[in-house]
Order: sequence, then C-alpha cells, then structure tokens
Amino acid sequence: MIEVAKRLQEVEEYYFSKKLREVALLKAQGKPIINLGIGSPDLEPPIKASMKLQDCLLDEKAHQYQSYQGLPEFREEISNFYKRHYNVDLSSQTEVLPLMGSKEGIMHISMAFLNKGDKVLVPNPGYPTYASVAKLLEAKPLYYDLKESRNWLPDFRALERMNLERVKIMWINYPHMPTGRNADNKFYDKVIAFGKRHDILIVNDNPYSFVLNKKPISILRYKNAKEVCLELNSLSKTFNMAGWRVGTLVGNYDFVSAVLRVKSNMDSGMFYGIQKGAIEALKCSDIWFQSLNSVYQKRQKLIWELAKKLKCTYYRNATGLFVWAKLPTQYKSEEFTDMVLKEYSIFITPGTVFGSNGEGYVRFSLCADVEVIKEAIARI
Repeated sequence: MIEVAKRLQEVEEYYFSKKLREVALLKAQGKPIINLGIGSPDLEPPIKASMKLQDCLLDEKAHQYQSYQGLPEFREEISNFYKRHYNVDLSSQTEVLPLMGSKEGIMHISMAFLNKGDKVLVPNPGYPTYASVAKLLEAKPLYYDLKESRNWLPDFRALERMNLERVKIMWINYPHMPTGRNADNKFYDKVIAFGKRHDILIVNDNPYSFVLNKKPISILRYKNAKEVCLELNSLSKTFNMAGWRVGTLVGNYDFVSAVLRVKSNMDSGMFYGIQKGAIEALKCSDIWFQSLNSVYQKRQKLIWELAKKLKCTYYRNATGLFVWAKLPTQYKSEEFTDMVLKEYSIFITPGTVFGSNGEGYVRFSLCADVEVIKEAIARI
C-alpha cells in the first residue's frame, strides 16, 4: 500500500475547497444558493490590462519560457507603484520579485527561512494558509491573539512573555483579513522593533490596502523595516485580477534573493502576456480606485443591512473586501452559518475558519452584485 507523506496528517483540505463542493451539490439539487462566503472579485479588470493580454497572444516572445524574476519592465512598474502610492523606494533590480499570486509567496518564504522544528507566529484570527504551510514544512505555528477588545491588534507584552526560541517568522496582515481593521503608525514601529530584538522576519501580507481604505500603507515605509521585513502584495483584489495569479514580494536584496532560490526551482516564469497586462493595471490612475470603492461602498451598506436582519453587529469603519460581524450571543459560528445556508440558501463564512478567536463571528463577502445582496436581504 502506498502511503501519503506524514506531513499531510498535520493539515486538512482548505475549508473553502470542501465547503464549495457542498455548495455546488446544493446548487445541482436546485437550491438557489447565494454565495457571500468567498472573496473572489466579480468586477472586471482594467480594460487596458485585458486588451494588452489579448494583444500579447500574437507576440513572438509570448510563448517562450520567461525570466524567473519577471520582465524588467514589470519589476520597474511595481517599483513605480510602490513609490507613487506608498512613498516607498525600491530597487526594481534587487528588491522586487513578481509572484504567481501572493499565496505562493507564503510557501516560498517559508521554504526559504524555516527548518524542521522552527516556529512561526501566526495571527488568531488570520489567514489559515500561514499555519498550514508551516505544518507542511514540519514547523510549528505559534498562535498570537487578536481580539476585538484590542482592536484586533497584537498585545506586544503578551508576545514578549511567549517562548520565542526558534521563532523565525511572524505573519502580520493589515488591513486585516477577516476583521477589516487597520493598524496605526505605532503598531508598525512596535512590530519592526520586536522583529529586530528577537531576530524574527516580519512578513506583512498586504493585498487589501486599496479596498475601502483611504490611506494605503506599506510596512516598508517605516524606519529600519528593510532590516527585518518583507511584504507580499497582490493585484487580485486591487485590480479584480484574482484568476490571473499576479502578486509580488518586496524587501531587501538578501531576503528576496533567498526566496528566489526557492522559486526558481518551483516554476519556469510567469506568462508574458499576464506580466504585460499587469503593467497596464499598475499604471491606473486614482480614478480606478475611486470607481472600485464606490461599488464596494454600495455593497457594504447593503451587507450591513443584511447583517442587521440576522441580528448581527459590525464595525462601520472596517476596510477590505469583507464585513466581519458579531453574532447574537446564543449562537456558535458554524452552527449559525449552517442554519443560514439551510434556511435561506445563503452561504457565509464562520469566523472559526480563521482561528479560535473567530468564534462568535461570521464574515460576509462584498463580491456579489447589489441585486444579489438585495435578494439575500429579502429572503431574511
């Protein structure tokens, strides 16, 4: 009998992979399912990006292997984007690495810096992939609490009391998914100092900084950040290009080059046309972001109305692609979401998907048309 690797005993299939099969089965049975669970942008990418992609299909360079580091002009445009929107100076030659989606960056960074038995600081609640990747590499997730009473920010005194021996990486993610909370200047200064004090690589996962957020921030704008920090970013949410799989890793040369040593052994470069289209997206003016957010503002207000109908409370100043809502006290998260799916054929995400501190909360996605959200409200 051929057995799978022992590392698979430590991880389960991704929640949405399993749950969407269940949702698809319900649809096949004729249930009129409304999906407000997953953050897959339903709006169109910038038209110039799509047109450039199509044009490149006829380019003689398009179907060849591409550079592991991406096109020089793509890296240059990422650098320009960071300067224009975050006021961060990056060398396009040494401090920028395009990725096939930032999710692969989580694996590549982990492979570059973690040995068996090392530890990783993971936010609770937070993106489940941080912990899953650590387990796959036989490292140990060490969860740190984020709670509503602290505005979903870490307690650094509690962090200092933890056993930080063999901790190599700390994952942070602001604007935070799933809660939508932002971090202030004081937080970034503290987390950089924490990383320097304990020789911990701080990785900021930053895909939501332009969604319903007036002041996009990169951790790399802060003093000493490049000494201990990397940042992941993505075109998925900012430019409605989730299916294109385009992200980037930015930071100092030593860290980025270590990740490139992993990445260059894992793929053979990003498709030429996708890189060219991504360049056009990155050139979008502020009008693009204003237009995008005007759509999400309308949807957000309707999701608030839906949350009220379900007797949930929420924070009105949250950013990002979701509404994080607190349940009535008598409900558990999964019990509540299963009830909503069964009674109203509406799929929303239980907060426990993101960690134990998500118990008592649910997450609504803004990736649905206004008429679809109105239909969900009508059902309640």
